[in-house]
Amino acid sequence: MAVSANRLELLQIADAVAREKSIDRGIVIAAMEDAIAKAARARYGSETDVHAEIDPKKGELRLSRHMLVVDKVENHSNQISLIDAQRANPGAQVGDTIADTLPPLEYGRIAAQSAKQVIVQKVREAERDRQYQEFKDRIGDIVNGVVKRVEYGSVIVDLGRGEAIIRRDEMLPREVFRNGDRVRAYIFDVRRETRGPQIFLSRTHPQFMAKLFAQEVPEIYDGIVEIKAVARDPGSRAKIGVISRDSSVDPVGACVGMRGSRVQAVVNELQGEKIDIIPWSPDIATFVVNALAPAEVSKVVIDEDRERIEVVVPDTNNQLSLAIGRRGQNVRLASQLTGWDIDILTEQEESERRQADFENSTRVFMESLNVDEVVGQLLASEGFTSVEELAMVDLKELASIEGFDEETAQELQSRAREYLDQQEAEIEARRKELGVEDAVKDVPGVTSKMLVKFGENDIKTVEDLAGCATDDLVGWTERKEGGEQTKFAGALDGLGISRDDAEAMIMQARVKAGWITEADLAKPAEEADAAEDQPA
Repeated sequence: MAVSANRLELLQIADAVAREKSIDRGIVIAAMEDAIAKAARARYGSETDVHAEIDPKKGELRLSRHMLVVDKVENHSNQISLIDAQRANPGAQVGDTIADTLPPLEYGRIAAQSAKQVIVQKVREAERDRQYQEFKDRIGDIVNGVVKRVEYGSVIVDLGRGEAIIRRDEMLPREVFRNGDRVRAYIFDVRRETRGPQIFLSRTHPQFMAKLFAQEVPEIYDGIVEIKAVARDPGSRAKIGVISRDSSVDPVGACVGMRGSRVQAVVNELQGEKIDIIPWSPDIATFVVNALAPAEVSKVVIDEDRERIEVVVPDTNNQLSLAIGRRGQNVRLASQLTGWDIDILTEQEESERRQADFENSTRVFMESLNVDEVVGQLLASEGFTSVEELAMVDLKELASIEGFDEETAQELQSRAREYLDQQEAEIEARRKELGVEDAVKDVPGVTSKMLVKFGENDIKTVEDLAGCATDDLVGWTERKEGGEQTKFAGALDGLGISRDDAEAMIMQARVKAGWITEADLAKPAEEADAAEDQPA
């Protein structure tokens, strides 16, 4: 390759590559300069510091050798003595760099191939960097592309100015693409990768459906209707919760469209995936009832501490099957949509359980207070569920129960407190037997029952508690493919401790252990308050 054959040829090559790869012309010229310098070093020696410069306007190539001015020359390839340097440039000093112009070279086949590899590599790196910079701020957008090839079940998509990939698990079930097919997908991740695609697309992501609705429904695009939540079983069924900011606009009707035209367009794009459009409500009970449609709901019981909802459905018209859905799909999607765990019972099952709870409470009162069944049933029917409640209730409230007087109420409270004192003594003895230190009792939020649980789970010091994670105390749930859930118990399982309470307890233990200070605890709270005060 004779680089001196045509000065304009280098510029023409640079222009063509820059246009084809959509990168800056200067980057291509810099890559060519590096390639020519590398080829020249093969001629003059690998240790020689050769530089190539291409005039971006005229295309003239200039080769030069840079030499470092030193007192004592150790390497003649890239160093020059001060005396020799001052002959060429009287003002040269030690540490300066002297540049010698080199004559143009005729490059052989091997040198030309090496230069080509350098150019290709530099251009590819520049192209990938351009692609990353262009798409990194487009996460959350829907893009259209053409299938370029299929590799091991994953689809490589040509987006025009970049390549993206849809992995097999991000495609809808039974979906098949061939070369040349047009495809629409959601950008859910863009990251720097040394090899392979760096734009990751999805057709199963919940937000893909939300963005499709935004394209089909002008009210969503304009912000009049908002999609608050999406849950999908890709390729089968989905639920979306919508709300309108304008009372005159029906959010469900806007998403359905005239004769279902809008929702049908989304369904067609998602290969026939059935979509339930549900009115969103800030009241979680109302939202859960809406989410379980078409099943009827007769009662909802909310446990805010555990973010769990118990739903009671009628025994008639197969309502339990409707609420649960095929293979649990309906209740699973409703749970994902609302973010709460949902338990479904029939009225008969709920009645039987309520009766069992009533009998259990009656038995507890009979055994702990040494009273007959009638008194136990009276207490249970008044809503008392534990001896602790009985001991703490106002005496007048207890005496107002039909069949009780003040003397009976005093006697019951006296027996309740004696029972609790006896239990406390037994728990304290058990705590000492398990070796739980006294200091753990002083951690705010810790109760005597927790101390026994701690001991049984080898949490015996303040440091042990401080080193726990929230999951260690309250347990965690893993959701597997198919929607099956596996519950792992925590140390305090069965005591009804919320995640927030468990986390607060651990942080207080860390303060007591000296790992952090009270000021450290106050910072996140202050930051949260400041965030709430910021205008939306």
